[in-house]
Amino acid sequence: MSSSPSARTGEPHGEPTGGPAGGPAGGPAGGPTDDSFHVFDTTLRDGAQREGINLTVADKLSIARHLDDFGVGFIEGGWPGANPRDTEFFARAQQEITLRHAQLVAFGATRRAGARAADDLQVKALVESGAPVITLVAKSHDRHVELALRTTLDENLAMVRDSVSYLVSKGRRVFVDCEHFFDGYKANPEYAKSVVRAASEAGADVVILCDTNGGMLPAQVTAIVSTVLADTGARLGMHAQDDTGCAVANTLAAVDAGATHVQCTANGYGERVGNANLFPVVAALELKYAKKVIPEGALAEMTRISHAIAEIVNLTPSTHQPYVGVSAFAHKAGLHASAIKVDPDLYQHIAPALVGNHMRMLVSDMAGRASIELKAKELGVDISGDPELVGRVVKRVKERELQGYTYEAADASFELLLREEAEGRTRRYFRIESRRAIVEDRPDGTHITEATVKLWAKGERIVATAEGNGPVNALDRALRVALERIYPQLARLELVDYKVRILAGKHGKHGTSSSTRVLISTTDGRQEWSTVSVAGNVIAASWGALEEAYAYGLLRAGVEPAE
Repeated sequence: MSSSPSARTGEPHGEPTGGPAGGPAGGPAGGPTDDSFHVFDTTLRDGAQREGINLTVADKLSIARHLDDFGVGFIEGGWPGANPRDTEFFARAQQEITLRHAQLVAFGATRRAGARAADDLQVKALVESGAPVITLVAKSHDRHVELALRTTLDENLAMVRDSVSYLVSKGRRVFVDCEHFFDGYKANPEYAKSVVRAASEAGADVVILCDTNGGMLPAQVTAIVSTVLADTGARLGMHAQDDTGCAVANTLAAVDAGATHVQCTANGYGERVGNANLFPVVAALELKYAKKVIPEGALAEMTRISHAIAEIVNLTPSTHQPYVGVSAFAHKAGLHASAIKVDPDLYQHIAPALVGNHMRMLVSDMAGRASIELKAKELGVDISGDPELVGRVVKRVKERELQGYTYEAADASFELLLREEAEGRTRRYFRIESRRAIVEDRPDGTHITEATVKLWAKGERIVATAEGNGPVNALDRALRVALERIYPQLARLELVDYKVRILAGKHGKHGTSSSTRVLISTTDGRQEWSTVSVAGNVIAASWGALEEAYAYGLLRAGVEPAE
């Protein structure tokens, strides 16, 4: 984990934070209902240090509400006094949010070397933030004390004792993050443990052991946490960075060793490769350890909250994230599908609904009869009683995938194919007579594309022209101009994503023998769907995907085909 800037503690690589307390911010009902185990979230501070994340105060307030809905015990809001945005967050939080489950935590560092905590302006800023809980980052690696803080090992211990006791005297609950603890322990175990003792004896409720550089492995964490717990008697927590890909495992290893406080970030956001991911940690504690660490019913909201926070920070949700990713319970292999048809538990470690997710069957050239049956059932079409129909669908899917289609990414196209085979007809809402797109290069360097479509719909011949930003956009607009009078439902449709991939031609060659695959995502404001088409050029492939996107939109709206 990392902290905010400040010469006052050298190069504060701050650590996470956590802890409840009755007090000014967080509301009278804030804090965990069971104080024996803490789920502490530091998305708003440590998570915000991820490259590409830049949170406004409004963003932070919104994320705090989601985290409170999820039921974490503590929400670390940032470093008031060192960061103006964080100072504003704590001021606004007291007025604008009422927390039901969590308490706000302010993060800061121990006092300056050679000073008094009572006179330290940044320590005072922690009190003035109104947060009922304070997390102090303290150096626990002897080299960091001497090289970064430029003070003695004894003075560092005095800084910890003085800062903790001062904040406790001000009615604050205090947690202490021992920065670089594991590296420090390996270099000088006795000094690292002396920092833990100093913090605990001065009144810190929890001392958090931080794997700041993220280099530890689970067995090492278990051994060190067990020893420190036995030798100090302090209540311990764990803060893990994910540089070895072991942050979640290291966090759970610390719990196995006796830690009763875990620090995480939503979706694993954080500096470098990130922090221990809040959602897998909580799911493991609830479902694998049988610990009640969040309120009843909150676990079923986990997928929704994960995706909501991803939207706020403007990062695409990870499709393969454990528990909450859209692919977390997606099955592609025919062997898996055959087993799942008998019992979903045969290839799933939990029921997806427990975490607010759902099972998905992927249709591809790997699909067998069971995959097709299960996917059809998922889409509301029961074909299990017609083995001949199932066989036809399997055959068509495999033939299409050989041409370059990819149905696992285009459920709408697959459903249209499925219904076409089941109903014995193509859902045709209009018939194209011709289409064309003309690109005009103007003297001023601008480019204008004009498209014209001629089609038949409900017995009427329609000619429509429109301009657009490129040929695909122009064709889309012309198609809308032609059809929206006859099918007003199309006015709600919006193209939200467009992907093009050039596929190798025969014998793996590219160039003129290649074909083009286009994937289009469309929404009607309530649901999003994807369609796919493959053709010899990008315009033809785009047109095929557009036609299917419109057909699926009209199918969803309950419109019967015109032809």
